[in-house]
Amino acid sequence: MLPARLEAEKQIREIKIDDIPSVLPLYITYYNENEDGCWTETTAGKRIHQVLSMEDSYGLVLEKDDQVIGFVMGFFKQYDDIVSYTLEEIVIAKDFQNQGLGSFLLNELEQRAKEKGASCVELQAVNDEMHEKYYGKAGYYTAENFVMKAKWFE
Repeated sequence: MLPARLEAEKQIREIKIDDIPSVLPLYITYYNENEDGCWTETTAGKRIHQVLSMEDSYGLVLEKDDQVIGFVMGFFKQYDDIVSYTLEEIVIAKDFQNQGLGSFLLNELEQRAKEKGASCVELQAVNDEMHEKYYGKAGYYTAENFVMKAKWFE
């Protein structure tokens, strides 16, 4: 449930490629200030565009008084017997964090993804206490039957 003070002012809608300029500052600020990133308008813009322009991309924008205060994006992925939703990013503007808006937006995304035929939501998250608490509270668990693999090129 959205906090009462924002209920009358909120608007949720599907994200579009045209929204990239509006979500860029949130993305850059969050990752550079909270996660020691080095995102620029160019790199963040490309990252967001990659996700939003892929087939079966889907995401939401949360606005308050016509200002973007959060967004979530990802895509639907087909398996042999199910469709999953792969959550790529969820970002809430710094001034609006810790007010339940991220949980509200995630819950809204889950409901809409389910309505669109997804059987589950998959995501990769940083392995730290903050992410464990946030996603754990939302009912996500660490899948022990999957392991992320990586190979760095020299």
